[in-house]
Amino acid sequence: MSVGGDNDNDKDKEALLGLKASLDPSNSLHWSGNDICKWDGVKECLRGRVSKLVLENLNLSGTIDLTNLNQLDQIRVLSFKQNSISGHIPNLSGLINLKSVYFSHNNFSGEFPSSLTTLPRLKTIVLSGNQLSGEIPITVVNVKRLYSLYLDDNRFTGGVPPLNQTGLKLLNLSNNQLSGEIPATPVLVKFNSTSFSGNVGLCGDAINVPCSLAPSPVNPSPENPPAGKSQRHRKTRNIIIIASSVGGFLLLCVFITLVIICLKKHKKNSAEKGIKGVAAAEGGGGGGSGGATSSGKNGGSRFSPEGDDGGIGKLVFFGGGDSPEMSYSLEDLLKASAETLGRGTVGSTYKAVMESGFIVTVKRLKDARYPRVEEFRRHVDVIGRLRHQNLVPLRAYFQAKEERLLVYDYFPNGSLFSLIHGSRTSAGGKPLHWTSCLKIAEDLATGLLYIHQNPGLTHGNLKSSNILLGSDFESCITDYGLMSFKNPDFPEESSASSLFYRAPECRDPRKPLTQQADVYSFGVLLLELLTGKTPFQDLVLEHGSDIPKWVKSVREEETESGDEPTSSGNEASEEKLTALLNIAMACISLAPENRPVMKEVLRMIRETRAEGAHVSSNSSDHSPGRWSDTVQSLPRDEHLSI
Repeated sequence: MSVGGDNDNDKDKEALLGLKASLDPSNSLHWSGNDICKWDGVKECLRGRVSKLVLENLNLSGTIDLTNLNQLDQIRVLSFKQNSISGHIPNLSGLINLKSVYFSHNNFSGEFPSSLTTLPRLKTIVLSGNQLSGEIPITVVNVKRLYSLYLDDNRFTGGVPPLNQTGLKLLNLSNNQLSGEIPATPVLVKFNSTSFSGNVGLCGDAINVPCSLAPSPVNPSPENPPAGKSQRHRKTRNIIIIASSVGGFLLLCVFITLVIICLKKHKKNSAEKGIKGVAAAEGGGGGGSGGATSSGKNGGSRFSPEGDDGGIGKLVFFGGGDSPEMSYSLEDLLKASAETLGRGTVGSTYKAVMESGFIVTVKRLKDARYPRVEEFRRHVDVIGRLRHQNLVPLRAYFQAKEERLLVYDYFPNGSLFSLIHGSRTSAGGKPLHWTSCLKIAEDLATGLLYIHQNPGLTHGNLKSSNILLGSDFESCITDYGLMSFKNPDFPEESSASSLFYRAPECRDPRKPLTQQADVYSFGVLLLELLTGKTPFQDLVLEHGSDIPKWVKSVREEETESGDEPTSSGNEASEEKLTALLNIAMACISLAPENRPVMKEVLRMIRETRAEGAHVSSNSSDHSPGRWSDTVQSLPRDEHLSI
């Protein structure tokens, strides 16, 4: 670690101790000694100055001392999330080098800190879960390098700013009091309804609410009559209201009677009905990777299955079906509104929102007759028992005469594809920082090795859209083992990019999938992380031995554009990138027998990370120090994109 001037070091030390005095009454921070770069929460120093301060889950309270905080003018990453800090967010305009600010899940009040919009290097703003109010300032559009904006679970009012920064990939404005039409800027139209949910006054294409039908933010009522109405008009309106109430009560009684009759009839005929709502949501079925269609509460699809014997089938849970997180029944699932998230090789995926508000992901398999019932049950039982921190757990399944459904946990933070590419379907994207690449690579290798430790089990369809981001933004593999449910007699419907993830020897659908083929797909994924490019061409055949040169040229282009993916000039970072690139090259060997097994791949990745641990930070597994400034400790609740 290089050391700056003693005066600067003393300045930061004084500032930190001042912050501790105002925020740490319980003495959670045990700061002592003269080397502040070794203090708890100081994740990184630059020339002896604090550049990364992460004070999370420490029971901090009180208010932030503006004078002390602004003395830390070399800070790049500042995180106070998951504490109990109150008061207004102070003016941070003195932190001119700040790139990422995480103040989520505290007790901050007051308005959006407009000083943030003046910081030239700012990329990440996370203010979720506070008591902030007022309007989101229009000046937020001036944050040119904005990458993620999370303002959910506050009390913001007014409209959505016309955000149009091309680098904006993560957005969550849900659960506020926003109103009006969502601007149809080229950037905002890429975000799904999840980014705006819980704002009853909003309308627009993003949430499938026409503005002509949107509720008015302020509705006239008998207690709040419009200006200019006469006393006579108020009396007339009151009479109408009373008459309407009486009439409405009578109509309600009639309606309840009809509902009871219909329910009895439905119960009698339920065995004759199949899942027609979901088929309608798909527009007649079909595969591929088409865009999502939303169906929310107004006119949402419903699951209504038919049992094997003509009666209602059962929802079969895997271990702990009565636990709180799975306290739902088949009936709850039948009533859930279904929103299409994506369509793939083996079926379509839905976000199912139950009446209780509980959300699950449901995969509807394309061919409900292949494989045969017993073979299906045996295989789904194997994958349903897999439990690992880097796998999306399969919680339950339903099998009926014409339907097969798989129920997974819902991951609101989105996919690795959306992290790299945003909502774009083109091959373009931005390469991730080397620390992010290594962290994601280790997560995926760990999960894939766990799958491979089950004899004969493979993923079969590993790609960035099948990697979801967990609650701590760990990478979790989904759709593992499902290629066994694809009928080999059906034509291949994968997109070209999906096909190029697949090992050359397994591109014929009649060929068996192997663990060596998974290793190849893993290697292609590493190249996607390093370059920000989807496999829009056969990398091995197109680039061959020139792949390392191609990868480095792509990253150099991004560095020259000012996005700093490689921390240009850092010799240690170049070493880590080269090591990761060498691992990818070994994985994509054309000869399956020359590819390393996943146990060896994981060992190489961990050795590479360990060698560079002192370079990135001294942080814990889930702290921002393990990530680059743009993706580290990313906020939650981005829409799932499969």
